[in-house]
Amino acid sequence: MTTHVLSANPTHSRWNRSLAPRLRIASGDTVHVECVDSSGAQVHPAMSPAEFLAIDRDRIHALTGPIFVEGAGPGDVLQIDVLEVAHKGWGWSSVIGGLGFLKQRFADPYFFLWQLDGEVSRSLAPAVVPLRPFCGVMGVAPGEDGEFRTRPPGPFGGNMDVRELSKGATLYLPVLNPGALFSTGDAHAAQGDGEVCINGIECPVDVTLRFHVHKNRPLAGPMLETSAPRKQEADEGSWIVVESATDPAAAARAATSRMIDLLAERWGFSEIHAYLLCSVAMNLRLSQVVNEPMFTVSAAVPKHVLPRRRLF
Repeated sequence: MTTHVLSANPTHSRWNRSLAPRLRIASGDTVHVECVDSSGAQVHPAMSPAEFLAIDRDRIHALTGPIFVEGAGPGDVLQIDVLEVAHKGWGWSSVIGGLGFLKQRFADPYFFLWQLDGEVSRSLAPAVVPLRPFCGVMGVAPGEDGEFRTRPPGPFGGNMDVRELSKGATLYLPVLNPGALFSTGDAHAAQGDGEVCINGIECPVDVTLRFHVHKNRPLAGPMLETSAPRKQEADEGSWIVVESATDPAAAARAATSRMIDLLAERWGFSEIHAYLLCSVAMNLRLSQVVNEPMFTVSAAVPKHVLPRRRLF
């Protein structure tokens, strides 16, 4: 088995099975992959909000790849073992007008820089945000001719933003083209379920992946095995806001908005900082879908993220 190194540049920001592979490997090989942040290295730690608003958004989701895996073909499964994901000490989050889960409430643009200290960030005091880096985009080339934006995920994987794809996880993807043509990027140092403000903690990373091809094993779409949580994330309970409605999206928005109010009222965050914290640390989940016609959504922030407090 061989170990390879793949630098980030040149990145690509579109899916296209006609892209020439940047690296060819064998099944069983390991690749150390350099990934710039999702902006394509346009964002930097000294950037001003005005400079951020001027970046070229056509370069969003700058991906490293494609990687051609010898022997992989349509009808096979590509296994990707995530051996390591290492951030580089900084990251960013933003609010963009017209985007995000609460775009009506947060219409003004906002830009925030994070300092990443090992396994936590204290940039949004008094919160201590645990870091668990992962790549938000991991995918193979789609099976159709043409060029496709990277924002929508699909059976090929892509922009799934599944935060469990951190160190120790294994991803399985259906192979749709000869060689699979795997690419990755859009790394986040932390992200809550829902990624409600449109970003996690966007950051550059070095990721180590091991690839295996499973022949003649059809798979309809992505599947993953997750790693155990870190010790620092031991279950101490959560602060949870619950909302129910006939429209699950309306229930989720109401739960998110109430969590922002709770963080602002009881922990002293500004509303915009509470929104950012929800995007990187809150778990937004469907709690029940069987009590028709009502759906129930819970918005949970783990207690270990916040200073201890009695609310009532």
